[in-house]
Amino acid sequence: MRIALDAMGTDERPVPDVAGGVLAAKEFGDTILLVGDETRIKAELAKLDTTGLKLEIVPAAEEVLMDDKPGVVIKGKPQSSMHVAMNLVAANDADAFVTMGNTGAAHSIATLKTLKRISGVKRPALSSIFSIAGRTFILLDIGANTDSRPEWMAQFAVMGKIYAENALGVKNARVALLSNGEEEGKGNQLIRDAGELIAQLPLNFIGNIEPKAILDGGADVIVSDGFVGNIVVKAFEATTRSLLYLIRDELTRTVFTKAVGALARPALMRVRKQVDPFEIGGAPLLGVNGVVIIGHGRSNAYAVKNAIGQARRAVAGHIIDSIREGLEPTLDLASSAENSAT
Repeated sequence: MRIALDAMGTDERPVPDVAGGVLAAKEFGDTILLVGDETRIKAELAKLDTTGLKLEIVPAAEEVLMDDKPGVVIKGKPQSSMHVAMNLVAANDADAFVTMGNTGAAHSIATLKTLKRISGVKRPALSSIFSIAGRTFILLDIGANTDSRPEWMAQFAVMGKIYAENALGVKNARVALLSNGEEEGKGNQLIRDAGELIAQLPLNFIGNIEPKAILDGGADVIVSDGFVGNIVVKAFEATTRSLLYLIRDELTRTVFTKAVGALARPALMRVRKQVDPFEIGGAPLLGVNGVVIIGHGRSNAYAVKNAIGQARRAVAGHIIDSIREGLEPTLDLASSAENSAT
């Protein structure tokens, strides 16, 4: 495959980005297109062993900063590494795009400027992937649409199901709506209306799921509006990070606890690995006409490599074509919902 990597994405760009691209080239044997400041990319490559690897530098005169406003970036930085890399995907010169950069900018550039939406998609959805205790699930939307509509969420359900089955290897993915209770009729009007639409689709829809059941493996695809989904993801990340810090502090408090901590270290490291987002690397922006994987700005090289691995799985699973075909049953539902609203 040919994967276009935004080499100017992470907070410490381009150091982890380039190193992660090199790791990916070694592990997967693909061609990694390092898009960004050519001088800085070459300087980083000179520090690494790249013998025999398929690495190409694609110059980009501008970079998107983390505090750049998406609307400004679209028109104000047309030569950014994000624009250039996504244009490679749009032109079929790359199979996928990976960035650890500004999420809002990546979403806007992909949706409005370069890749555009898959025909029939009302709104793309940002996602987050979790793999805990051997169970992998995808949550969407996590922030692309803070104010959602039922017909959009029905499409999120279909896209999430397709990604779970085709890229994550989940069989007959169970789809659930995130709500404040598992009983039918729980939730606000948006959740109730979305549930009625999703129930009409050819999905393994199991109804509502409460936040407390998310990590218990109750569903493989969890659908939410972007506002609630974003809060859930941030709360989960903050909680796990704080909990790990608390355990570390307690285990280093006394000589006795240090001894206990030394014995428990292998188990604790296994737990940490399960909740570490760097193990997943990144998650897809679903609904745009090309594979787009977005990760954390604080990512290290290992996370960048894993994000590229996620992109490979999406390409191998023919995600874009599958979504295009899978959304057909939702189009009549969306039309009916829109007519009812007017």
